[in-house]
Amino acid sequence: MLGFVRTDNEALVSCLGDPRRTTTAYRELLRRGENAVHAIRAGLRDRNPAVREGCCRLLDHLVDTESMGELVTMADDSDARVRIAAFHALACDRCKGDTCAPGPDQVLEPALHHLAADPDPHVRAMAAELVGKFARSDASAAAALQKSHVNDPSPAVRKKAGWLARRAVAGSSTRR
Repeated sequence: MLGFVRTDNEALVSCLGDPRRTTTAYRELLRRGENAVHAIRAGLRDRNPAVREGCCRLLDHLVDTESMGELVTMADDSDARVRIAAFHALACDRCKGDTCAPGPDQVLEPALHHLAADPDPHVRAMAAELVGKFARSDASAAAALQKSHVNDPSPAVRKKAGWLARRAVAGSSTRR
């Protein structure tokens, strides 16, 4: 397994930063579920960005309402991989089970900021997905996607933003 039979959750979280142990630690923490959430949340403050990224990915599946604010904070992490994982966790409803995704009051402002100004195109693409969730109901989200579609320096981000902007327009016209 990890080289030892039993371990505590904090030790497993620290193993997320070890390339040889990360997969097994991730699976074990996921299996432990809500019993490991406290240690996973604490791992969001680890010095190692690989640990912080792994914790964001775990919270994508194990998120509870108390973790949402911490994931929003991780969207401003210094490491792009952590920001990508945080935005994915905030945007992805498929991974959440029966937990409600955060509303626009919690996540739209940081997503708009990163869509417009993050230096990493992968982060901007993930921010676009989160902005896209609200584009049908929020004019600023729809406008930001359109602006990104036209002006983003990355062709991949322009493509994703355009697709999300068109989907928002198509969705709003079918509701009428």
